[in-house]
Amino acid sequence: MIYGNIHNPMLEQQIAILPEPLGRALRFLKNHDMAAHEPGVFNIELGGVPVILQVLDLNTSDRESLRPEIHKKIIDVQFLASGGPEGAGFYNNDGTGEIQEDLFSTPRDIGFFFNDPAAPEGRIHMVPGTYAMYFPWDIHIPAIQIGESSAPIRKIVIKVPLESCLPKESTKGEA
Repeated sequence: MIYGNIHNPMLEQQIAILPEPLGRALRFLKNHDMAAHEPGVFNIELGGVPVILQVLDLNTSDRESLRPEIHKKIIDVQFLASGGPEGAGFYNNDGTGEIQEDLFSTPRDIGFFFNDPAAPEGRIHMVPGTYAMYFPWDIHIPAIQIGESSAPIRKIVIKVPLESCLPKESTKGEA
């Protein structure tokens, strides 16, 4: 998992060390007013890589009502465009969690876990401009309420194919 804020003065240095499709996703978020974008699901291309752009209007919820999720073939680039604050939970998939709902073979490429109170869950405090990148080994719980009451949020998710970020094989069969 990688997280940061698009307003960080070192954003370009951060982008420089990322695979190109992830850097393009961050530049897209920085260069577009996502708070003003119409809600919905859109198929777009970033640098020739087809990605899915989700623009979601949600309310944060108490942690106990949310299910941890994971993907196998995509990297979720989640971004808080407006509203909040939002808590985002995360922990490493060590193989011990129990899947409650398996939708990996669908276009959503998602699995939902049963909540595990013993999971070593970390938390990010997201404010507008904050992003988090969740890889296939990162179990994540978005839209967690911070404080006593729910908050409306404009959540952006760019779904980047994992394979677009992997190094290309130059020659097969070489060690």
